[in-house]
Amino acid sequence: QLQFVESGGGLVQPGGSLRFSCTASGFPVEHFAIGWFRQAPGTEREGVAGSDHFGRGSYYAAAVKGRFTISKNNAENTVYLQMNARKPEDTGVYFCAGDSKLPMSTEIMTQIQGKYGYWGQGTQVTVSS
Repeated sequence: QLQFVESGGGLVQPGGSLRFSCTASGFPVEHFAIGWFRQAPGTEREGVAGSDHFGRGSYYAAAVKGRFTISKNNAENTVYLQMNARKPEDTGVYFCAGDSKLPMSTEIMTQIQGKYGYWGQGTQVTVSS
């Protein structure tokens, strides 16, 4: 069975760091474009970070650039999103996604997200004091 399983999230205070994990089974993340999406309350899901196949290119939404980092550990077949300097506006459900053909290194990842092949179940993070 091909799937992503996410972990991380929760209720956290502003500032500090948090890391999301997304472990794949049934396919190698090394060969896939991978990305993280966020759906804040009352909004559409948007791409916040993405990395193309074999790490050839990367993208960060303006709201998270300089604070979030996407990475993957091929040996563990896991994708990560490191969130630093948490803000209340980072609140939302975070989804990881992967695809064997389509890119995730530009803002277009939000527009074409419906075509991506693999998704995690989503994990909620609430940033609040």
